[in-house]
Amino acid sequence: MSEIKNLQPECIWRNFYKLTQVPRPSGHLEKIQQFLLDFGKEAGVEAFKDPAGNIVFRKPATPGMENRKGVIMQAHMDMVPQKTPESTHNFETDPIEPWIDGEWVKAKGTTLGADNGLGVAAIMAVMEDKTLKHGPVCALITADEETGMYGANDLPEGELEGDILMNLDSEHWGKFVIGSAGGIDVTATLSYKEVDTDAEDTAVRITLKGLRGGHSGLEIHEGRGNANKLMVQVVRELIEECDARLATWHGGNMRNAIPFKAEVVLTLPKENVEELKGLCAEWLADFTDQYKTIESGIELTVEEVEVPKTEVPVEIQDNLINAIHACHNGVIRMIPSYPDVVETSSNLAIINIENGQATLKILARSSREDMKEYVVNTLESCFNMAGMKVETAGSYGGWDPNPNSEILNLLLKEYKEMFGEDGIVQVDHAGLECSVILGKYPHLDVVSLGPTMKSPHTTTERALIKTVEPFWQLLKKTLEDIPVK
Repeated sequence: MSEIKNLQPECIWRNFYKLTQVPRPSGHLEKIQQFLLDFGKEAGVEAFKDPAGNIVFRKPATPGMENRKGVIMQAHMDMVPQKTPESTHNFETDPIEPWIDGEWVKAKGTTLGADNGLGVAAIMAVMEDKTLKHGPVCALITADEETGMYGANDLPEGELEGDILMNLDSEHWGKFVIGSAGGIDVTATLSYKEVDTDAEDTAVRITLKGLRGGHSGLEIHEGRGNANKLMVQVVRELIEECDARLATWHGGNMRNAIPFKAEVVLTLPKENVEELKGLCAEWLADFTDQYKTIESGIELTVEEVEVPKTEVPVEIQDNLINAIHACHNGVIRMIPSYPDVVETSSNLAIINIENGQATLKILARSSREDMKEYVVNTLESCFNMAGMKVETAGSYGGWDPNPNSEILNLLLKEYKEMFGEDGIVQVDHAGLECSVILGKYPHLDVVSLGPTMKSPHTTTERALIKTVEPFWQLLKKTLEDIPVK
């Protein structure tokens, strides 16, 4: 696994490997925070943890370059904890196991954490290198970006020193991001009193898995299967045709990831089990045909299990199924001026129904505040009709593009001179912390860049090795050429 330490540039891959050995799932960052503080001390730069849990590094200018504009490099320390069904990995205690597969670095049975570990590793490389030439630089490594951008949202004003913000959380080498969507967490809940199951009934567990999942911002437009939205079609028919009753539902585990697995437990009369199995086989064939150019390896399995003592009351069950079925999922609108970029979307990410409590969690995104509000109102209307309580949290605005950005134009110039081709300027649907930081530091000139990664937030996450070296060379050259104040 440590072979990745020998990849080039050694300074980034060595530091990235170290990061893979420190548990850092969102919400459990104590170990990585201490690791980064210890690193800063060893590198001989100022390092501290702020009240929001972010880690800040400050490194003075190379002698003679004190008059350059200050640069803030930014990345996030947490990673999305996804693993394959057969994996026994514990994200709070176990290291990630990276390995080289041809052109790519992947992880064994889990997410890799290149999102945003490669950005953090690049920051570490800058901080420890005594040969680099640069003006004053500092780094902001934020906490819990993946679960609500909490570190950025709680960033103290007056903490950052600089004129330029270089976010290192983009995932397409050669593309420079100058705008991104805003987002908001929508949660619908309902408490209910469970009822006893029929003593004569049997129970089955239905599992839908094998979907690709993916990043709900970067890959929502690809039409990948959402396990919760596919499962509700199955459950609805089984209730109607097999006299089934819903006992539990668990689907998805991260709000910003397209759910790739869902599991329900249903009760039903024993004589209807074979009919249920036949209908599930038909649904599997239908899903396989529907998604034949997008998904491969979809599984829909049925197994008989011990009958639970309680289940969801009929009227509550029907309301929940209707709400899940009606809940919008996927792309709502593209940006009129950028027709290839998603403007507004909704991801029905998590469903948990059990023990008298139903919880549905959605991440809505839009680059327009009015459309973000529209999505929230749409979802609220849907869930209110089912008697559910709807709450929102973690709202962050979009990042408005600035095509005249000085740092953008410097990067494009350097990129063309170094690699002989034009860089691509784009706006992303994925949320970036730039918009939140700009809300507190509106004077900053902002751009986002990074090496190529594929399928973040999934167990097939991978980093393209050949893009890390040019990314590092461009970062170094740009720091050296930052203009004077």
